Amino acid sequence: MLVARLLELDAAGALTTAHVRAGAHVGGVNVRTVWRWLEAARTEGRVERRSRARLELSDQMWEVLAQAGGNVAALHRHLKAAGGEVPSLASLHRVVRRDLQGGRVLPDRAVVRRERDEQQRRQALADLALAGPQGGGAAKVAARRLPRRVSEATGSLPVGESGALAGVALPAGAQLVRSSSVRAAAEAVGQAMAVQGAVCVFGDPGRGKTAAVRMALGEVPPGWKVTWVPVPVRPSVAGMRRAVFDALGLAGRFPHTSALADAAVAGALSEARVLVVDEAQRLPVPCLEYLQSLWDHPGTRITLVLCGAGSERALSRLPQLASRIGAWQEVPRLTGAEVATVVTGFHPLWHTVPASDLTWIDRSCAHGTFRTWAALTAHLQNALLTAADASVDRALLRRLFQRVAPPL
Repeated sequence: MLVARLLELDAAGALTTAHVRAGAHVGGVNVRTVWRWLEAARTEGRVERRSRARLELSDQMWEVLAQAGGNVAALHRHLKAAGGEVPSLASLHRVVRRDLQGGRVLPDRAVVRRERDEQQRRQALADLALAGPQGGGAAKVAARRLPRRVSEATGSLPVGESGALAGVALPAGAQLVRSSSVRAAAEAVGQAMAVQGAVCVFGDPGRGKTAAVRMALGEVPPGWKVTWVPVPVRPSVAGMRRAVFDALGLAGRFPHTSALADAAVAGALSEARVLVVDEAQRLPVPCLEYLQSLWDHPGTRITLVLCGAGSERALSRLPQLASRIGAWQEVPRLTGAEVATVVTGFHPLWHTVPASDLTWIDRSCAHGTFRTWAALTAHLQNALLTAADASVDRALLRRLFQRVAPPL
């Protein structure tokens, strides 16, 4: 706009040095820069800034950088040794930093070295097989790489001999009980699946949120699949992208660019699937935005389940995702009325304990926390096995309370 106006003044014969100085002041540049712009406009007919080519690193350059442990100077030396036009070291640093901030993951140097050695070994075995007298034999068999078996997470979760779901730690002989909390969580998740919505399962630690969600998803409708996504320690968007990629069991190496990784994940999420993110309270806002982008993607068909103690507070930091939550399901403490029923169904050790004593145990130690009941059951089981004359009385239980309750 500035150069075009100056050209109009120049064509009218009214352009002066004062105009150029005023234009330099407005544009925040030197006066000589404005004169150069005018010269370029007169000679080249160009009034806009010349576009600069964007520097990009190829996959081969990224592999060299990975083998060098992320040393950009080593990559610069490699490019100079290869010959040709080489960008400056500062430009390489800027491009690497830009792509890493954009979500590209730099492979671990040890992993790259192992893959390179494995590829060379397979090629050597293949060469030996081709050189054989009959083109076959053991070398050719050894050179074949068996396809990796990908375990697909389906709706049927593994159940152990005790009836416990995989991923839920229980004492020996314990059984999961479908309490009112489990039924409420199953209803909330089922309603979210009906509309491919989102649900947040929250509550204080130890109340059985993970067990409730796993039991709720133990039997999903045909055609649905369930994927549990573990939250990394100190999660970042790149780490969450890798966690979702690995949880889906996608074949092949993790892509070097975020665009390719997102395309692969979106393709896998095009079928009906429940995506469960446990310990969601550890997710910062950028990771929550990434999960929202997967859910909002027009090609995905997912029900998003966010579970964890404090997950409702984490979602409050991202109102645009919190407003999309169709159900906020809290897993409360066990009430005094249901303690006896739930605990006696949980483990046979409590069958002979009077209901009044169970109420006393809950009021004195467990306080309606299912995890505390599980720990107390394990300690009681060990005490009865190690002492021949031990019996379930209040004196023994008081000693076990000290092992379960944290020190003040």
